[in-house]
Amino acid sequence: MDKVNELKEKGNTALNAEKFDEAVAAYTEAIALDANNHVLFSNRSAAYAKAGKFKEALEDAEKTISLNPTWAKGYSRKGAAAAGLRDYMKAFEAYNEGLKYDPQNAILLQGRTEITSSVLNYMQSHGDIPMDVDPQQSSTEGTTFESTPAAKAAEPTKPAEPRPEDMTEEERKKYFAKKEKELGNAAYKKKEFDTALKHYNAAIEHDPTDITFHNNIAAVYFERKEYDACIKQCEKGIEVGRENRADFKLIAKSLARIGNTYRKMENYKQAKFYYEKAMSEHRTPEIKTSLSEVEAKIKEEERRAYIDPTKAEEEKEKGNDYFKKGDYSNAVKHYTEAIKRNPDDPKLYSNRAACYTKLAAFDLGLKDCDTCIKLDEKFIKGYIRKGKILQGMQQTSKASTAYQKALELDPNNAEAIDGYRQCSMNFQRNPQEVLKNAMADPEIQQILKDPAMRMILEQMQNDPNAVKEHLQNPAIADKIMKLLESGIIQIH
Repeated sequence: MDKVNELKEKGNTALNAEKFDEAVAAYTEAIALDANNHVLFSNRSAAYAKAGKFKEALEDAEKTISLNPTWAKGYSRKGAAAAGLRDYMKAFEAYNEGLKYDPQNAILLQGRTEITSSVLNYMQSHGDIPMDVDPQQSSTEGTTFESTPAAKAAEPTKPAEPRPEDMTEEERKKYFAKKEKELGNAAYKKKEFDTALKHYNAAIEHDPTDITFHNNIAAVYFERKEYDACIKQCEKGIEVGRENRADFKLIAKSLARIGNTYRKMENYKQAKFYYEKAMSEHRTPEIKTSLSEVEAKIKEEERRAYIDPTKAEEEKEKGNDYFKKGDYSNAVKHYTEAIKRNPDDPKLYSNRAACYTKLAAFDLGLKDCDTCIKLDEKFIKGYIRKGKILQGMQQTSKASTAYQKALELDPNNAEAIDGYRQCSMNFQRNPQEVLKNAMADPEIQQILKDPAMRMILEQMQNDPNAVKEHLQNPAIADKIMKLLESGIIQIH
């Protein structure tokens, strides 16, 4: 378990440093060693959510709950992931379910409050003031809401229209400003933006203290893709709002709109800055989701800027040197750096898969094989490497299929022919025959007679995770791989 804790801490450190891909990789490696550890799935869910990968975050959150149904944090992870996917009903249900187990949990209570507020704001903004919400690039785009029969029931009698002559001067200004805003809203819905601007500006002339009118003008500029004007109008609105102590939610709305505008302009760092400022005024699931999405965009831009095939080649050579020395852990580090520098080179994944095989991290090796095959379906080494890993896992049928794929590409490839032949022989032999033939091998006999190896094999049987530690020693690793290939031992 020491290795699991080490990887978990590594993931936590990467997550705190906003290195989300590294965090996911560390947690994934830890999960490969301890697949029933609910905390690892919870942490990986958080990393996925931070990276804007909410679908994966939700899957990990649900796995967390299945492993430990009474742990409140699993439900908060599920709520956050569902909110990121804009499945607010699922998020609300997750928070409620978690509160059954921990009724005073602050995160669950806050999450439920934010979801409720978000839904109410959404409904309100799509009714009286539709222009106060920018079009979102999300799964809700294009959604329409139909009135239920109950909603279509006879409406109560409307109160009498107030008479301006009965109002004070201040009330009269606000009354006429509201009328102009309503006319602006009607024009906005019809996409008659010039008319809408005329009425919103008239509203400001009547009541220059209301931030809402500035927000509505900004919404028009946003729709017309006049982004600089939109930002200036939002800034003016924030200034007016601060001077007149406007509701912090309206200030947050202006800041979020600036964020949306910079996002449209593909200035993701500025978008992130304004989303964070909006969050400091009022936290909503929509702003949190937008923030996560631009953070993911920034990470992707940084990843692309980091690509350098020349440096990738240098790192690959360093990895090759460590591999030849039997230092597979350091080889993995350099191959991983090479992959970051050139993520589209299948050979790098194949090389790292070879290291994972030596370290008996078969799941990670298979993943790399599948990646290099996906990058280049004609990369024969990927299929051969995959076949060898599957043989080591005693999955003969799948290994045979991998070798067949390799032979389709090159019918004369010696490695593929030999691997396929071995798989065919294993199909025809029963376990007793495999053991008998292996024991007849002098090299196998020598390994099994070695007292140190017998102690190591006994330790591995009692503690399967011990194999990771022993594989750090190249001499021992070679002997263990020999026993795996012969069928004497199996690692699943």
